[in-house]
Amino acid sequence: MLKRLKLSNFTVFPDLDLTFSRGLNIVVGENGAGKSHLLKLSYVLSFTSSAMGKATRQGKDDWQKRLADKLVATCRPDYLGRLVSRSQGRNRCEVQVSFMAPVGSSFKFSFATNSRSEVKMETVPTTCLAAQPVFIPTREMLSIFPGFVAAYEDRQLEFDETYYDLAKALGGAAKKKHTAQVQALISTLENLMDGHIRQEGGRFYLLPNKAGVGKIEIPLLAEGIRKLGMLAYLLINGALRNSGTLFWDEPETNLNPKLMVVTARALFGLAQQGYQVVLATHSLFLLRELEILQAQTKAAVPARYIGLSLNDEDVRVEQANDVTQIQTLVLLDEELHQTDRYLALDGVVEK
Repeated sequence: MLKRLKLSNFTVFPDLDLTFSRGLNIVVGENGAGKSHLLKLSYVLSFTSSAMGKATRQGKDDWQKRLADKLVATCRPDYLGRLVSRSQGRNRCEVQVSFMAPVGSSFKFSFATNSRSEVKMETVPTTCLAAQPVFIPTREMLSIFPGFVAAYEDRQLEFDETYYDLAKALGGAAKKKHTAQVQALISTLENLMDGHIRQEGGRFYLLPNKAGVGKIEIPLLAEGIRKLGMLAYLLINGALRNSGTLFWDEPETNLNPKLMVVTARALFGLAQQGYQVVLATHSLFLLRELEILQAQTKAAVPARYIGLSLNDEDVRVEQANDVTQIQTLVLLDEELHQTDRYLALDGVVEK
């Protein structure tokens, strides 16, 4: 699990020093403020640590190549140095990450604006993450899953590597047994879908609960249902492991309010069961649902809120354990502005 991330001159961030909670970590902010960049970088660091822990070669050169390749494949710049902030001309990006106990490791590296595909490791960790993280991008994967892994490996597809990683994570076979807590999360999601998500012959289907109704091909379902099915199957096949980290970029995309309520419950339930959740959102509705769940639960889930806002050419960063301590909350500001505009319409209020 992520504990702390320090960086300088990475894309829109001149300087950043973040701490993470073991439970919910929610990044909010306007477009262009770096939410996706932050999520992808954090994912790359976690994924590389997990992958290197399973690698046969773990030397400094191996770490440097793995980090550089993963950064380029995930963020998709023309070359690595494009990820360095150019606000002051030639520059150097430095990144330092630390993970929570029992791993408790950390590492630091850097690269410059003229780096094609090279990073310089300042420190190499002695231990690595055991659980591989999962990243869910904005577009659902179930409908494009068939043959995606092979196509990605054989061709130049215009998808960043989070889609490839997710397809591989979804490819695992369903586990026969789950803990009671995980089964409860799966049941919550499948009850809303009114069926069971299954993989057969390299394709996904929904098996409806209603007797006499045959299986339904995933592309025939609404995208919101497909996204819930994706989360359910990651629990079913064990790709989402306890003490692991789930990254989700804008989970509210193409979800109606009813589905957002269930998604919030699922994310909150994961955090309760020992999963670290890191998400970026534009949705005040989803944010409020998570707040409601936190207030209604006696055993509070550790939470960390990170607010990003544009200030001239820089990004202002706020962080707190309580969302009310984030002064610049663009989501709330825009909701209030819309209410003011609505109330000002002719016929809505007396002139």
